[in-house]
Amino acid sequence: MSQIALGEQDRKSDKELYSYQHGAISQIFEKFDSAPDDYHLLYQLPTGGGKTVIFSEMVRQYLKNHDKKVLIMTHRIELSKQTSTMLTEFNVSNKIIHSTANLDDQDQYSCFVAMVETLNNRLNENMLDISNVGLVIIDEAHYNSFTKLFKFFEKSFFLGVTATPLSSNIKLPMKDNYNELIVGESIQDLIDNEFLARAETYSYNVGLTSLIVGANGDYTVKSSEDLYTNNDMLSKLMQAYEERSKGKKTLIFNNGIKTSLYVYDTFRAAGYSIAHLDNTNTKKERKAILKWFKETPDAILTSVSILTTGFDEPTVESIILNRATKSLTLYYQMIGRGSRILNNKSSFNVIDLGNNFHRFGPWGADLDWQRIFRTPNYYLDSLLNDEDLESNFKYDMPEELRKQFSNSEEVYFDINKAYMEGVINGESSKAVLVKSIAQHAKLCIENSDDVFDAYTLAKLLGDDIDYRIKRYTKCISKSTNNFVDWLREDYRKKLRAYLRDNFDKVYEEIHGHPPED
Repeated sequence: MSQIALGEQDRKSDKELYSYQHGAISQIFEKFDSAPDDYHLLYQLPTGGGKTVIFSEMVRQYLKNHDKKVLIMTHRIELSKQTSTMLTEFNVSNKIIHSTANLDDQDQYSCFVAMVETLNNRLNENMLDISNVGLVIIDEAHYNSFTKLFKFFEKSFFLGVTATPLSSNIKLPMKDNYNELIVGESIQDLIDNEFLARAETYSYNVGLTSLIVGANGDYTVKSSEDLYTNNDMLSKLMQAYEERSKGKKTLIFNNGIKTSLYVYDTFRAAGYSIAHLDNTNTKKERKAILKWFKETPDAILTSVSILTTGFDEPTVESIILNRATKSLTLYYQMIGRGSRILNNKSSFNVIDLGNNFHRFGPWGADLDWQRIFRTPNYYLDSLLNDEDLESNFKYDMPEELRKQFSNSEEVYFDINKAYMEGVINGESSKAVLVKSIAQHAKLCIENSDDVFDAYTLAKLLGDDIDYRIKRYTKCISKSTNNFVDWLREDYRKKLRAYLRDNFDKVYEEIHGHPPED
């Protein structure tokens, strides 16, 4: 279709809503008219589908036809401001209840927008009259911070809206707080109809078994930073950026401020235009950084969680997940930041450095949201753990590195297969590493003119060596950190020694003549 989706800020009346948005409003009002006054309804629509547009038009219609008030809850002050602005564009007069708000004029308003913690304080202080609130709307309803306020609105109709109807706390499933789920337009439908851009995903296999899962069910910041600040991971990030994102406006998500600052330093040292943003930045700093990011064509912005919601920048061309997460919601939120379309943008890149693609599947996969809503534990239990994920990985040599070994038809060596064959033949488990070293040496010699060239190529095989060592330690069920570190170092020493002692012999076997002096 030729029409390009308008941004939420451009839609100012019900005449400009899209057909699926009108359909959603009709569905919700039908339920509102037939259900009990205290019914809790949940509505799902992907990021970029216009949830704020939909409920803003709903508020306009509701206030026109009902002599009751509306309260909209958000979990961040930025979202409160954005929601208030949208309501104003729909000609809905509203008041934001923030920490310093004067509530003396509250009787002059029929619509209120409040951040959850501020609202909780005002209600406990009896500073807000909610006796005539008929409709409560909860934005980003998957967050559990809202549930403590339900007790104040026992006679109100609740509408929760979210892109992912899966609770942020697995111990508090959404089905316990909502009676029913209405599923809106799918990501694929929105892409097909040119409302969202298509994600081109590039996943780089990463070893995550060192990560620790915290009390919230996701990986801890400390264990994530230990992994993502090491030189190997920073090099992999830079390699991935230069292969897939160089020259594109790029947003990098990290799990921890320390990691983001390491990323900032690494890219800045390489001469790239980059800025860092986290929740310790002042409002003035954040405004300046986001302005720079918007106006700079090849800008890179490295951040920590702060831009996962309430941030819309259609010029983003590439998303890098420089972290792992066990949260489906966070996975969708991060990728969704790149999905806004422009006249010259119909797709965007996603670089996954946390095995998230393997864990959750592609962004926009045909998920059964109704089943996830009804039986969230079944869905969560079906996700593979990191060890199972990594056991299915096959090392793929990056394209640029593969060019260095262009004379070799095959570069992959199956450690698991070699180990099983060795067991059947009664060989020592160490024989697997001997064969692996010989194969690595052959790769280096096939693509070298002398032993010094071979030494240089051997140094480029670090990721492949680490992958093989990991597979080997899984086979022998021995993987203490000290043992793995020793194996990695020992493997590299033996590979170099093999090249020194066997270069001439292997070279002649390959080429039919000894190397030239």
